[in-house]
Parts: sequence; structure tokens; C-alpha cells
Amino acid sequence: MKVVVFGGTGLIGRKLIALLEQAGHEAVSASPSSGVDTIAGVGLDEVLVGAAVSVDVTNSPSFAPDDVLAFFTKSTTNLLAAAARAGVGHYVALSIVGADREPDSGYLRAKVAQEGLIAAGPVPYTILRATQFFEFAAGIAASSAGPDGALHLTPAKLQPVAADDVAATLADAVQSEPAKGIVELGGPEKIGLDDFVRRAVTSTQTVVTDATAPYFGAVITDDSLVTAPGAHIGEITYNEWLASR
Repeated sequence: MKVVVFGGTGLIGRKLIALLEQAGHEAVSASPSSGVDTIAGVGLDEVLVGAAVSVDVTNSPSFAPDDVLAFFTKSTTNLLAAAARAGVGHYVALSIVGADREPDSGYLRAKVAQEGLIAAGPVPYTILRATQFFEFAAGIAASSAGPDGALHLTPAKLQPVAADDVAATLADAVQSEPAKGIVELGGPEKIGLDDFVRRAVTSTQTVVTDATAPYFGAVITDDSLVTAPGAHIGEITYNEWLASR
């Protein structure tokens, strides 16, 4: 089975392609480096010839609210149209747990817009909402530095998950019938955002617990970014992942 992975050179894309190849599928990476531009619509028809599944794990190069909304709107519209023209039978996309619960975050609003386009689109689909990746702890730290140099972070709970578990769940989705809806994936434990980052940064970085500190523009609670009952749960714990670094 031919599977085209848009965003195939990224963290999740590379892992997903390796898993699909191990399973005997023809997994094709599509990205600007391979001449495919989802915004301009360049190379989409050519790469999707003969594809059974189209996977979207692309991400916006800018997290500014207007930029990220424009990216996901344009990219997803182009990808859905190209998938329909190619006769693709399954469109799989990666989104974020809790995206619809945090409208104050411009990034999450954009992901909800993307989900809406997919649900209303012409191709049977599966949307996998995953929780925050272990691998993004450093990025969260960098975005949370205050004027005093300390990292100001809320103790509200996350349910972070390893990128390997995300890729494995996506691979299962690719090889299954379209869910025609949203499925969720979270890690095996809930961790305060402050503790999540504190355990990942160096001892020279100070983490200050602040319940009012925003998470990418939104003030979150313990219920904001965790999975609902019935979600898929990853196997790798945060301590196991940290020990492997």
C-alpha cells in the first residue's frame, strides 16, 4: 500500500515512515525538500499518484495566530482537494488533545479550524489528537522565560506522550479503516506542566510555579489538555524517556 506522509521529514513523520516501511508499505515522504509545497499546491498531484492513504503531520513555520491559521487553512484545503483528485481512500491527520477547549490559544484555534475542514471534506478521515510530546519540553521552557530569567509555568496537569507512541498510533490508524471522527492518545501519567519542564531542563534553570502563567496564550486547568475516557494510552513513561536521552 502506498502511503504519502506530508511533513515526512519532521519528528513524527520520520518515525511514521520507518514504521510503515517495516510493515511492508511504500511510505513516501513529501515536504518542501522533496519539491512538495502544500501552501502553493506544488507537487501534490504528482506525489499522490497511486496513494491509498494521505497523512498530514505538517506544521506551521510560525506560531503567530494569524500565520498559523493561514497555514493550516490553506495547506489543509490544498491537501484535501489533491487527495480527492487522486482517489485517496483515507486521510489521516495529527491534531492536539484539548484543542477545542482552549480558544484563547491562537495555535489551538487553528488546529480546530483544520479539523473542521477535514471533517467537512471529501475524503474519509481519521483525526488523531495527541497530547504534548515529551520531546517538546525544551521548547516549552524557551517560551516561558520571564524578565527575571526564570521559567514561569503553571502546575496544571498535562498528559505528555512520547513521539514514538504517537508514530505507532498513527501507523495503526493508517493501516485501519477510517474512523470518520477523532481518536485521542495520551501518555501513561499526568504531570504538572511546571514539573514536566523542571525534570527536563538543566539545574541552572529556575522553574517558578505560577498558576496564572499561560500555555501558548491560554491559561489552562487540570482538565484542559488531558484525554477523555476511552483514549489510547502510550506505553513509554516520562522517566523512561528521560533516562534514554
